[in-house]
Amino acid sequence: MSLSLDITKSFPGFTLEAALQAGAGVTALFGPSGSGKTSVVNAVAGLLRPDAGRIALGDRVLFDGAAGRMVPPHRRRVGYVFQDSRLFPHMSVAGNLRYGARFAPEPPDPAQEARIVDLLGLGGLLDRRPRALSGGETQRVALGRAILSQPEMLLLDEPLAALDDRRKADILPYLEELRDGLGLSMLYVSHSLGEVARLADRIVVMAGGRVVLSGPVQEVLSDPAALPFVGVREAGAVLSARVLGHEADGLTRLGLDAGELLLPGVTAAPGSGLRIRVLASDVLISRGRPEGLSSRNILPAVVSGLYRGEGPGVAVQLALGRDRILARITARAAAELELAPGAEVFAILKATAVPRQSIGQGVGQGEPLSD
Repeated sequence: MSLSLDITKSFPGFTLEAALQAGAGVTALFGPSGSGKTSVVNAVAGLLRPDAGRIALGDRVLFDGAAGRMVPPHRRRVGYVFQDSRLFPHMSVAGNLRYGARFAPEPPDPAQEARIVDLLGLGGLLDRRPRALSGGETQRVALGRAILSQPEMLLLDEPLAALDDRRKADILPYLEELRDGLGLSMLYVSHSLGEVARLADRIVVMAGGRVVLSGPVQEVLSDPAALPFVGVREAGAVLSARVLGHEADGLTRLGLDAGELLLPGVTAAPGSGLRIRVLASDVLISRGRPEGLSSRNILPAVVSGLYRGEGPGVAVQLALGRDRILARITARAAAELELAPGAEVFAILKATAVPRQSIGQGVGQGEPLSD
């Protein structure tokens, strides 16, 4: 289901002027607090009335300022998962799930309900009340309740923000399963690039109430132009890979378009698709193929762009076949290596530099896989 949005809304000291498109898969709204992300989602949900503009979900117009059209929230066919789950405390998990199904346009399908319960791992929780659930379990129930309303789009407003790192790691695989298993369009609000890199197919970067960048997540995150908005420390890229096999020493061989990577901590079965977030600070560059290094991940690459910020650093965009990654080095090193677009180099990645939480399952909607 596709979303088309072009709205304006004035607040005291702040004006939202946002235009974006979101299609199948996960579209992430990324940006700092106060950039307008939640306001956009609330406008889609019908919880916020824009001053002007238009919002359409597929061929249904949800809001049209010129025509005076404002579809009420309960008729919009969207599911909303808030940062705080907002489960009904007097209902069991099963009761909360049934409440979501009450808003479905079609009679509940027991087989589909069972599938959602199984997909989210809720089978053993159905008789519990919300107060007996962990934070991660609570958010999984909220997801199930929203999905059982049979929405045309799922809205998620920082659903993991209130969870610690361990709980986030527990729930991210469930979100990946929903993305890959249900084919449901999602609009996902986050200020965490780690979440965006693992989950999103497209990213819309917002700042000051406006959209400043948008496109496929792999292209945007590997673009040096994104650095002012994502920050130097968080700069990096997303690679698509396929599991080729597990080695006896605990490393896993992964196939990329430009070659192979060896990484630890991968449990996915051979043939599985993965997406891997690689930070720019964890990539080294050599003009010749290095010898005598402990790193096994040495890939031929071509410099496709450079970005010089205000400090001493340079972000170098490297083409690895169809993939793009970033390396962050000093301007002095870039000059000594005579780096320029078109230069042939080698990218070096230390295996232990990629933590387990930066390796996600699946590849989302339409991302290429190496054969």
